[in-house]
Amino acid sequence: MSENPMINDPTFNILRMALDGLSLRQQMIGRNIANVDTPGYQAQSVDFETAVKRALARQKTVSLQRTQPGHLSAPAESSSFTVLQRPGGSTRADQNNVDIDVELMDMTETALRFQALSQAASKKLLLLKNLASGR
Repeated sequence: MSENPMINDPTFNILRMALDGLSLRQQMIGRNIANVDTPGYQAQSVDFETAVKRALARQKTVSLQRTQPGHLSAPAESSSFTVLQRPGGSTRADQNNVDIDVELMDMTETALRFQALSQAASKKLLLLKNLASGR
């Protein structure tokens, strides 16, 4: 099966990676909120920006091109995101450091970023659809 370069292009790969990272971040925020009263729980965050920056840097380098069906394709982008202990914050007497205000702010910011990237992907797909239909 051949790959469609209009759908499997670097922009979509980066968008997919960023959306996956934002989704994981949203899950982690939900986990932090769910454990706000769990003694000893340490808030976590997801660093996906580093993986996206690496992918963008690789995109600027020379890419491999398949000229024959038997050639190997370029390796897929790695979407390994790092889950970290949330830096800063104050630890309560029960050793829990979840700050509900920080979590709610991060949840809102993450949702806005996800919406913006989803809209960008939708607009690109609409453009491709219009090009394909000759409009």
